[in-house]
Amino acid sequence: MHTVLILLSSLATCWSVPRCSPEEAAMGRCRTPAENRPQCMEMVLGYCQDVPYSHTMFPNIVGHRSRQDLEMGAEYLLLSVIHGLLNGECSPDIRLLGCSVLAPRCRDNKLMKPCRSSCEMVKKSCIHAFEAIQMAWPYFLDCDRFFVGEEEGCYDPLSELREKQEVAFANISDSGFFTIIQFTYHTNSQMFSILKKTASKCSDISQTYSIGRSVEGKDLLAIEFSSNPGQHDLLEPEIKLIGNMHGNEVLGRQLLIYLAQYLCSEYLLGNERIQTIINTTRIHILPSMNPDGYEIAASEGHEYNGWTSGRANAQNLDLNRNFPDLTSIFYNRRRFRHFRSHHIPVPESYWLNKVVAPETYAVMKWIRSYPFVISASLHGGELVISYPFDFSRHPQEERMFSPTPDEQIFRQLARTYADAHATMSNNDTERCGASFANKGGITNGAQWYSFAGGMSDFNYLHSNCYEITVELGCDKFPSEEELYPEWLRNKEALLSFMEFVHRGIRGIVKDEHGNGIKGATISVRGMRHDITTAVDGDYWRLLNPGVHIVTAAASGYSKVSKRIHLPRNVQVGRVDFVLKKVPREPSLDYFNIPELDNYDRFDPFNQFEQSSPRVRGEDGEERTEKPWWWAYFSQLGVSAPTWLLRNY
Repeated sequence: MHTVLILLSSLATCWSVPRCSPEEAAMGRCRTPAENRPQCMEMVLGYCQDVPYSHTMFPNIVGHRSRQDLEMGAEYLLLSVIHGLLNGECSPDIRLLGCSVLAPRCRDNKLMKPCRSSCEMVKKSCIHAFEAIQMAWPYFLDCDRFFVGEEEGCYDPLSELREKQEVAFANISDSGFFTIIQFTYHTNSQMFSILKKTASKCSDISQTYSIGRSVEGKDLLAIEFSSNPGQHDLLEPEIKLIGNMHGNEVLGRQLLIYLAQYLCSEYLLGNERIQTIINTTRIHILPSMNPDGYEIAASEGHEYNGWTSGRANAQNLDLNRNFPDLTSIFYNRRRFRHFRSHHIPVPESYWLNKVVAPETYAVMKWIRSYPFVISASLHGGELVISYPFDFSRHPQEERMFSPTPDEQIFRQLARTYADAHATMSNNDTERCGASFANKGGITNGAQWYSFAGGMSDFNYLHSNCYEITVELGCDKFPSEEELYPEWLRNKEALLSFMEFVHRGIRGIVKDEHGNGIKGATISVRGMRHDITTAVDGDYWRLLNPGVHIVTAAASGYSKVSKRIHLPRNVQVGRVDFVLKKVPREPSLDYFNIPELDNYDRFDPFNQFEQSSPRVRGEDGEERTEKPWWWAYFSQLGVSAPTWLLRNY
């Protein structure tokens, strides 16, 4: 398509047949009669009436020879539907920029090209919106091909729009960094667009990435905030926040979208607290773990949504029952003296006997890929913080207190959120059926109700991550009028939760040559749950104030123990270890436990590898299915705009 357009552009210089001999034409002496030369004409294009000029010229910059030729093309059709495709984002910026190429300014019978700087500014702030709907950046908005610099006499097609925006912004803020958060519900495409726009606005501290796809192929899009996005910094703890695990529990999804916008805006505004959080913590936010279920719930809306509509994923699987049941393994093997309650491998029976949702698999891989320290999963249906274990130590008992070895840490983590919430810890707060009187808005999960295969138990037993479940309220799908009040109730709680990660001790485990040791265990006497070091040998161990005996150990190295005193007025203490290389025989009891040595053998049957054949084009390159917006063009009979397909 690009080649054809280049030819058209070249032909545009020959507006009429020159009245001269071939020899004169070859010598450059051919001249077009004045009456046949292109001249300025009045702008009559409906979608370009608000450009800051009144006359245009054909052929245009990309080669359309007439107004009729342009109006029949896919380029002009794109401008007519761009507002709907992008859900109003970047409107009218994209349309005005497109009009400056398709219907360029004409002055003194000369075509003028728009400024490259205007194009680059719009592309930087709007390309995320195209990526959100899997659309390529339009070829006719190529900043290097169809735009020129100021030294070449360009004009700014967005000048009037920018002046109006500056006046409006001046009435709100002088900083230019503010974010207007719209406290409304967002579709999946709107959510993707907001996350990518936020990452673009705060590109120095943020980026988006996908952890996988849902059953119906939607991105599980996460946004990260840190002083060095995309990289793990030594000794910097990492946390994650997950919303919308159940598709019809939508408040958490919205709160995390607002939180991402808030973190970006406040950081740029110089909010010292937010800057400290982001500069010392790597934050990962996944607003929707179940975008397919959300669409089902949202199609019914707030007034008609039932208690379970959209709860499961597109396979009708409850994602919070779909994780490996490591809790039963923990209970069954407590008799082994050296059995660990951390990094329990996923048993092969899980892959053989269970339908594993792609959303579950993606989160499991995510948990294994980052050294998360704490996590919160946002739900709805009650007003309480639940913490592990969620599965009862006696399966026949549905409501039995079932603590982890880190009961006190979990209680403190849960109380941090509940106490900072506007109403959660108040005993007189109206609940939704369960009784949490005198508990301060927190509960052990199994004591509330027991279930196996939950995400929080999996985090604790398979990784270093301590996860709580945040039940945000009785109404799983509150009205839009409640979104802003709910943000006010939860904002401080979310910030306090993130700050909690800087508790306890942290440090680096090295060998005698100063190299970090990956996978070394950090044990605390009296607590039968160890954590392990990350790739560079750094670790984070949540601890309450007091005196602790901490031991570092690694296979092939000597053990080193230290007695530490963690004062109440110290948030986090630094405890490093240096281990010496020595041959050491591990306990035989340790290796007699089945499946304990295959932690790294994840997904042994590769059941999530691509099994269907890839569709390839004539050039051998991989093709993908046409996206949903393709119907806008195919149904109207215009020439196929394959230049809008990202992988074409």
